[in-house]
Amino acid sequence: MAAPPLLLERPPAQQILVAVGGPVIAGIICGIVLGINGTAYTILTLVLVIGGVAGGYEHPNADEGSVRGLCSGLVFGACIVATSAVSGMAPDAKLPHPPGFLPVLTGIITMLLGAFGGWLRGRHERKVREQDRTTARAAA
Repeated sequence: MAAPPLLLERPPAQQILVAVGGPVIAGIICGIVLGINGTAYTILTLVLVIGGVAGGYEHPNADEGSVRGLCSGLVFGACIVATSAVSGMAPDAKLPHPPGFLPVLTGIITMLLGAFGGWLRGRHERKVREQDRTTARAAA
């Protein structure tokens, strides 16, 4: 199965949309849901773990995936806090105190998720190269 293109292989506008737009939109949605239903907020953030791994998978190794994860997590967490503050709704789930610590936590967590995604991508690429070499040897 072919892997999705690496982030840096995409056009610049698409890179920005994917790497920045995704965390911004997800953070705004989570910030709104935070004021409506704490359980839904928790479930939504847990589902978005998949996005952290998928973001890392768009990079060739764990190092680059972790940088993407850190940056995305900081943006995601900041958008949650900002949206929650601007909405005026009281958070229905427990947030760290002070709330400004949430971006730090989401940054660290998504850094690890992004590193895992990058590691998975590197492993996939190594397997594909090995399979191509084996096929080439068999054909020769």
